[in-house]
Amino acid sequence: MRGFLASSTGVTCAAALALPLAPPAAANTTTTSSSAPPVTSPTARPETYAPGGTQSLPLAPLARDRAPGAAEQGLPRRDVRHFSLVGVVWDNPATELHGRVEVRTRATATGAWSGWRELETHNADHAADPGTPESTSGRVRGATAPLWVGESDGVEVRVRAADAPAAARTAPAAPRLPTGLRLELVDPGEDTPPPANRARTRAAQPAVLPALPARQKTKPHAGPRPRITTRRGWGADEKLRQKGFVYTKKVKAAFVHHSDTGNNYRCSQAPSVIRGIYRYHVRSMGWRDLGYNFLVDKCGNIYEGRAGGVSKPVLGAHTLGFNSNSMGIAVLGTYSSKKPSSAALKAIARLTAWKVGLYGMNPRGKTYLKSGGGNLYPKGRKVRLNVISGHRDGFATNCPGKKLYAKLGTARAKAAAYQGR
Repeated sequence: MRGFLASSTGVTCAAALALPLAPPAAANTTTTSSSAPPVTSPTARPETYAPGGTQSLPLAPLARDRAPGAAEQGLPRRDVRHFSLVGVVWDNPATELHGRVEVRTRATATGAWSGWRELETHNADHAADPGTPESTSGRVRGATAPLWVGESDGVEVRVRAADAPAAARTAPAAPRLPTGLRLELVDPGEDTPPPANRARTRAAQPAVLPALPARQKTKPHAGPRPRITTRRGWGADEKLRQKGFVYTKKVKAAFVHHSDTGNNYRCSQAPSVIRGIYRYHVRSMGWRDLGYNFLVDKCGNIYEGRAGGVSKPVLGAHTLGFNSNSMGIAVLGTYSSKKPSSAALKAIARLTAWKVGLYGMNPRGKTYLKSGGGNLYPKGRKVRLNVISGHRDGFATNCPGKKLYAKLGTARAKAAAYQGR
């Protein structure tokens, strides 16, 4: 996927925020040393394997240039512990990766290697708003969008810096990559919380919130609450995220995203995909919690995202500059060239009809939000937006993909109908 920053460089839609419990690749993550020799047998398996965790592998120059930020870096084909989601991170979140990141993986079920698949490198548009405590924690990393590859046990990666534009070439020096490049291999783990926090989450939250009728007397235009799989339902490990919750005042708008993790998943795997994204956001990128408020799979199932209560105005990290008084909904998949399913669109409509209806908003209407700063609107400007907007309406990006963005009008109409308008 390629979008357009102010400089016409693409950005995407994989969420961001700050302040995890520990710095990335530190406690509670599994780091594989780059000095360890690779296993040579294509069928080798580690002797011990515990589901859930992250292997963080430093990349090394692939050419003679050994200086930091060398223009071509990677990792040769090697055997690793099981993982299902992959991404690349680097030290400074303010540094952009201008270049190409590609990975190959080996499926555990067949032993077959995939072809080269590209990771979206522009992924900074889902951060906390500039200047907030979350964005200035010092723990956030730059990162590609994550890619869901399914259960795998082998990997190869190559990162190449883009050639500098001719007009910008003032010296023969090669273009550089960000420092501290690391390959993150995420195992989403099992679908139940660890024993240490299982009793607490079971007492506090059911696995699924059933659909409820609209409260027509008190909220004449609030749609019925749809069925929602809670964090307990998709197996969130609540020890990963930062403790406590952060709220905004209300929910005046919903921003629709795609996760840009690819479409190669079954709906039965959606909880695993979400656990992988959650772990990548918090442990690999240094975010406070999963950035989206809700997620939707291609079968129309709705999932609770950032913790704090599905009916409350939880402050997310989904649309840089417009996280206040809004919520973010991510459709699992990549919709730049693939059309979203009718079930996913229906889920967006049902969810927004209920959630924005709690705050008296018309899904077909307009609202004003104050920009927190971004590449489209300066900080402090009041911007008129659709109540149901795409990510690209608040930030110069291709997200939620051309095909999904084109269907937002349908989602608005359906949501209004669910509200009885």
